[in-house]
Amino acid sequence: MHELSVTESLLAIVIQSAKENHALKVTDITLSIGALSSIIDDSVQFYWDHISKGTIAEEAILHFNRIPAVLHCLNCDTEFTMEDELVPCPNCKSINIEIITGEEFQVDHIEIRKEENNTDETTS
Repeated sequence: MHELSVTESLLAIVIQSAKENHALKVTDITLSIGALSSIIDDSVQFYWDHISKGTIAEEAILHFNRIPAVLHCLNCDTEFTMEDELVPCPNCKSINIEIITGEEFQVDHIEIRKEENNTDETTS
């Protein structure tokens, strides 16, 4: 259920960026979501379809980039990708690990249509 509050925050960011860039319409939004973030793409899309109605971002297409979980073993300096569940280091079996990537949730790009020339533009 936390996807609702995340999606509400996303909408606020998108609308603010659209206003700052004098947008007529938001057409596309690219998101990066880490594998460990516990955010479900379909849930974000579901909430987006409902809460964006009547806004400048209504019908904007959401694009999801999934970022894999990459871990670093602090004992043997091995870097590895987590496949399904948290596991010890494949090299030394230590659980003394740190997360390098996989917890992200960010807006990478917002594509807008501007009134003056009706062309698309990307903001980051």
